[in-house]
Amino acid sequence: MKRSLFCAIFVLTLNGAGLAQPAGNVPAFYIVLNSLTKTCTVVDKTPRTDTPNITVASDTIYKTRAEAETAVKTLKPCNQ
Repeated sequence: MKRSLFCAIFVLTLNGAGLAQPAGNVPAFYIVLNSLTKTCTVVDKTPRTDTPNITVASDTIYKTRAEAETAVKTLKPCNQ
């Protein structure tokens, strides 16, 4: 009895973790700052952190490109 109850709880726990993962095809847009040219651009891929002149201007992940382009106008690092 205890063994079957333990197995049932274990299986339900594994199943719940799979449901908690985000959908893989949700679009995501990021704002990236080029420190050499002092310009910000909107990209649709996760920015690489190992590039020396490229930094992430905002930690926010935007759902649409228009939303990200509007945010570029209000970010302080992009308007210097």
